Amino acid sequence: MLPVIFGLSGTTLTADEQAFFKTAEPAGFILFARNVDHQAQLRALTDALRTLTGRDRLPILIDQEGGRIARLTPPHWRAWPSAAVLAQGQDDARALERVKCNYEALGLELVAMGINVTCAPVLDVPQPDAHDIIGDRAFATDPDRAAALGRACLDGLHLAGVEGVIKHIPGHGRAQSDSHQSLPRVSVGNDALQWDCQPFVALADAAIAMTAHVVFDAWDSQHCASVSARVIGEQIRQQIGFKGLLISDDLDMKALAGDIPSRAVAVLAAGCDIALNCWGRLDDMQGIAEQVPAMTPETARRLEVATQRCGVFTDSAALTARINALIARRDALQ
Repeated sequence: MLPVIFGLSGTTLTADEQAFFKTAEPAGFILFARNVDHQAQLRALTDALRTLTGRDRLPILIDQEGGRIARLTPPHWRAWPSAAVLAQGQDDARALERVKCNYEALGLELVAMGINVTCAPVLDVPQPDAHDIIGDRAFATDPDRAAALGRACLDGLHLAGVEGVIKHIPGHGRAQSDSHQSLPRVSVGNDALQWDCQPFVALADAAIAMTAHVVFDAWDSQHCASVSARVIGEQIRQQIGFKGLLISDDLDMKALAGDIPSRAVAVLAAGCDIALNCWGRLDDMQGIAEQVPAMTPETARRLEVATQRCGVFTDSAALTARINALIARRDALQ
């Protein structure tokens, strides 16, 4: 199996994609708005991916955080609130229950479409002078509250049979630029960075995490976290204590240098378990397949653990009733 998650080009698998994916055997797939039209189409696409791979617990990912980061949108799917909106209010117990209800409902909507992993929660702790790429995607500016609400998010997703991805480890909250467009550099010292790490330490038992394409000068001034063996080994694995499946952020982001296959090689060499290639360009995917090593036994073990909750599908009528009840419960907790 290839230690890569690939994107798709459109709303159906092309013949070339089918042939390539059958041979390459990627770890999983990620979907974007370009892959989505309506419910029947999307469920047919995810069913086709499982049929092609022969894997019932095949991880099929999506960025469905809520708020401005949502790939499934009205009119065919519900609009979900952002993390910051869900976290509003002074009553932490109500906020925790509200978050849990919301993400169970969101997860059930994904399950109905055959999607079993969502790239949430965002555990970054935004700073006042940071770029707004994180902003209201984060639950809180206090790390303890961010951790508690992030845990409630994961708990809700798990009740739906969906796995979450904590991101962007070890923390994107101080970045003063958007890593989609440029390479952020954070120059504060180690003590300040430990503040940013706190939510990730608290949720270090999560099954999946996604790295930050951010340079942390105090740890490695030459490489961003995603391609830094030092940051991954010393900070993410040792200090934070994360033992689960570590996925890079998207290889196509401008924070990284070099061609796409070389970026995949770099993140894996640094210690990521999985390279994430989102854009579904067949030439890039073929180049990656030619250059990256086969999946290691340790990554295969982590992938198996990370997909234990995946592949649970519920009768659609009962599922819709459950989603509506959860949304009503969430709204009553405002």
